[in-house]
Amino acid sequence: MTAPGTRSGTPATADTDDDLDVEEALALVREPREPRQDASAAPTPHGEHAHGDHSAHRHRATPWPQAREIAARAARAGGRRAPVSVPLADALGLTLAAPLDALTDLPSFDTSAMDGWAVAGPGPWDVREEGVLAGHAQPEPLTDGEAVRIATGARIPAETTAVLRSEHGRLDAQGRLHPTREVVHGQDIRPRGQECRTGDQLLPVGTLVTPAVLGLAAAAGYDTVTVVPRPRAEVLILGDELLTEGLPHDGLIRDALGPMLPSWLRGLGAEVTAVRRLGDDAKALYKAITASTADLVVTTGGTASGPVDHIHPTLERIGAELLVDGVKVRPGHPMLLARTKENQHLVGLPGNPLAAVSGLVTLAEPLLRTLAAHPAPEPYTLPLAEATHGHPYDTRLIPVVLRGDTAVPLHYNGPAMLRGIAAADALAVVAPGGAPQGAETELLDLPWAAAGIGVCFT
Repeated sequence: MTAPGTRSGTPATADTDDDLDVEEALALVREPREPRQDASAAPTPHGEHAHGDHSAHRHRATPWPQAREIAARAARAGGRRAPVSVPLADALGLTLAAPLDALTDLPSFDTSAMDGWAVAGPGPWDVREEGVLAGHAQPEPLTDGEAVRIATGARIPAETTAVLRSEHGRLDAQGRLHPTREVVHGQDIRPRGQECRTGDQLLPVGTLVTPAVLGLAAAAGYDTVTVVPRPRAEVLILGDELLTEGLPHDGLIRDALGPMLPSWLRGLGAEVTAVRRLGDDAKALYKAITASTADLVVTTGGTASGPVDHIHPTLERIGAELLVDGVKVRPGHPMLLARTKENQHLVGLPGNPLAAVSGLVTLAEPLLRTLAAHPAPEPYTLPLAEATHGHPYDTRLIPVVLRGDTAVPLHYNGPAMLRGIAAADALAVVAPGGAPQGAETELLDLPWAAAGIGVCFT
């Protein structure tokens, strides 16, 4: 299948071990069934598992395809979301919650399909002095042997036989109109109701509102449409080590997720209602989650079991239902999904930036898509331009650029790196064990590659 788009980027070489974090690199050299005995290999960044018992974690974690299914089903399990009526200008990207029925005939009167002359009877014709323009009231009827200048979209005078295009007529010295080719009865006239009659269903429930749908709705007489409301999302940025401006210093690092997540969530169809920076404060986290009225709460970091990883204890305290606790995917395995209220879910993203992206596409995207009543994208595959390392047990998501009919893996695909994904068109879904060159591999389009920033981030 041909790729839906192409972009430039830096392809990976066959040796990408330097792009793996320590835990992934160690996993690659172990036997597939060897249990992991300790967590002393290396420190992990805020929001990543310390892996005190890795075999237990692998057993507890959810396979990647199943995690996406659980996220999609979770959104369906909540209460019904009431449809809303919105102006056409606000409806782009939403889903129709009521059929789009024609409020008028289209066209609502006989109109000219071309600039030219409305003519009555056989030619030649005497031409009436005053022409007929679009937007004017019903013109005077024609009589046999009479013609009148007419503009595209103008109302057809009664008794008109046909519309003669400007390029198909000529005027003689006496001002009489002659056809330069045969005139067929009814030519270049759009009769009333040609496209639809009042009450006809133009589009069914579940239709995605595209620019063309907006145009059709306006033509059919709509000022507003009834749609599934845009899911509301709130972002909670955790971590005392994060800076909001300037260069990293004294053990502090720039927050990449605060600027990235709101736009990404909008690209997935959400309305981002708030972005809050809480640091590593368990009380503030509890207060923020319990006070939120969003459909989806997204947190960053704190999903493991370290001394300042407060997500699990907070979810337990509020009585949340933990639906996914770890996913067999790299990067991003410590992600989680919980139902915090009847109509609210929480997606806990790891603190590393690319791991957080993995959590977005694994858990947030299916959940938001279902809440918005959008159809699942059709899966597609492309052959890999190069062999790609895999993980012994887990799915790997690798940034790729699409070049022709191949997917080219990119460098800088470690959990803490954004350089690869910033140049990417898609994420390649690499099964455990890796994939050889030429292997057909499932791809997940990124929002800007799938629809374009102008459409996607509205």
